[in-house]
Amino acid sequence: MNLNTAAYVQEFTETPTVRTNRSHLRCVSSKVLDAGSKPAHSRAMLQAAMPVTPPAVEIRDIDNQSMSQAGFQVIDQDLVRLQSKPLKARQVVIRLEGCIVVYHSTNLRLRSRPSLPGDLIAYLSFGPEASGTVNGLQVRPDIMLAVPASTSISLVSDPGYESIAFLMRPEDVSAHLKVRELADHFQLPRETDVLHVGADVAGSLFSWGKRLVDTATENPDLFNSSKEQRVAAQADLVDTLLSTLSGTRKLEPERRERTLLLQSDIVRAAERYALAHADERLYVTDLCSAAGVSERTLEYAFRAVMALSPTAYLTRIRLHRVHHALLQARPGSTTVTAEALNWGFWHFGEFSRAYKDCFDELPSNTLRRQSGNA
Repeated sequence: MNLNTAAYVQEFTETPTVRTNRSHLRCVSSKVLDAGSKPAHSRAMLQAAMPVTPPAVEIRDIDNQSMSQAGFQVIDQDLVRLQSKPLKARQVVIRLEGCIVVYHSTNLRLRSRPSLPGDLIAYLSFGPEASGTVNGLQVRPDIMLAVPASTSISLVSDPGYESIAFLMRPEDVSAHLKVRELADHFQLPRETDVLHVGADVAGSLFSWGKRLVDTATENPDLFNSSKEQRVAAQADLVDTLLSTLSGTRKLEPERRERTLLLQSDIVRAAERYALAHADERLYVTDLCSAAGVSERTLEYAFRAVMALSPTAYLTRIRLHRVHHALLQARPGSTTVTAEALNWGFWHFGEFSRAYKDCFDELPSNTLRRQSGNA
């Protein structure tokens, strides 16, 4: 969390800016799924809704109800909520003349697995208050992430997290490095690299990106209506990014971080199996078998990476499955009881409390609202 996003970079033409909200969330162009979304169904639905050309600026605010449908045709990512509170997240995409800037923020602890298309690399900068882990390594204000094309990473973002991804074609980066005589000092990423930059330099890059995002959010037509504006912003972006990269060095993990990397791999293997078999009744035994570890090792890994036990994680997947079923239900086609039983919840009082904790509403309200909108 993979959808083919090649169409996304077909053209960087002048197109109408789209600011989306909950009333427009069905008009989306990529797959961003929570643990309750069904990948095959969602992929077909989203591909059918894919526009001919993407807008120059997209702004999307994501809450509990819109989470399973929100997405952009930029980075494919699965989202799993790790906290039971109302979700308030934001995603902003700015398409320049060959570069793309993607901003993300969240008020909750989220697990995501961003996956890049095959023709773009990304450099990820973190906000000053951002915390969490990337492939098990701690997010810090003095680092950046370099991600090669066709690569997926495992990201856990804590409340208050902000990040900005700068996406470019690898051949464009190589061309700039060659002209600047930096090709021998800085190589394109072949695997996901954590780069040490220094807090001041990394902070300057993030601040530059945040100013661009704020400007696009306040006045999206500035980038939509003026190719010259997009070209100028891209030139500034390339200079700022390459100046930052010229002073980086690859960060080698310490002993504790190597342990976290191994635990992240264990969780990733278990999670990959769980999401691939989410239509089945899963047990912790299945996750142990998929990851090739003991129950105790699996427990330690999940608590270190997700701050959840494997049992709590499986429960959360089942809650999301019920949530998705109720969101997709047609009037009179199902009941809360039927969907709860279908996903293994037999104690309806405990189920209703857990559902409300997770989605900030009772399951009956979800079904009633969807039936009213149908």
